[in-house]
Amino acid sequence: MKNGLILTSLLMAFCTACSPVKTERNVVYGVADGQKLLLDIYQPEAVTGLRPALIFVHGGGWSSGSKESFGGAAAHMTQQGYVTVTINYRLVKNGKNHWPAQLDDVQRAVRWIRAHAASYNIDPQRIGAIGHSAGGHLVACLATRETRDQGDPVLAAYSSRVTCAVDMSGPVDLTGSDTPQTDGIIAYLLGAKNSENPALARDASPLFFVDAASAPVFIIHGRCDPLVAVRHAEQFEAALRRAGVETQLLLFSDEGHSLVKKENTTRMIAEVCAFLRKQLKP
Repeated sequence: MKNGLILTSLLMAFCTACSPVKTERNVVYGVADGQKLLLDIYQPEAVTGLRPALIFVHGGGWSSGSKESFGGAAAHMTQQGYVTVTINYRLVKNGKNHWPAQLDDVQRAVRWIRAHAASYNIDPQRIGAIGHSAGGHLVACLATRETRDQGDPVLAAYSSRVTCAVDMSGPVDLTGSDTPQTDGIIAYLLGAKNSENPALARDASPLFFVDAASAPVFIIHGRCDPLVAVRHAEQFEAALRRAGVETQLLLFSDEGHSLVKKENTTRMIAEVCAFLRKQLKP
């Protein structure tokens, strides 16, 4: 089962009195290489005052997936006091959209949300991000680095760094080797093996951008993950702690790339919600 579906089912249980949700779909937050970049926005029908925003970033090896995978979870998180946003970004296909296209897109999404915060009753100083797998990698980037592409003067005044992030099973060091399958996925993202372009692999690795300005990160990982080795989670937590950045690491000894056991997912949801409440104060 995908984490998006697990989150949806468990968040439904967390909602004691679900109120109507206002949804705005397929909002264009930018255009890149002729492709419209789309997001969906979920808000409670009755909004009072400014609320924190929570951005969901889907996984899929940077080459598949869509914003719809987190739609249910996003809708239910509005019941916890957030305006939620699910985003698409350029996927690697047919030799196009190699790194850093994905970074530029998710950073643009954050900046677009800040630029339009007043229209959606969002507090631009309280924006969190949550992602799984490739999405975990991208939200780790949002926590650890500032805007790479400053080419759009309309968004120049807005930061792309989030207030906090939840990284579920995300790779953070793309310079190393884990498995042939993983190495192949990374090569597809980069357009070359990481050994052939180490500078690009390092640029795609949020681990090497950790510093004192990084945002707090909650890291979730399964020790039996066959795709993204647990070293990613452990090294990321260690780097954040060395930099003096608040972080939490939740490891499951009996889980793989996605959580499948209800008791583990229940614990994850509870701890993630507590982390988000502390950081974003909905």
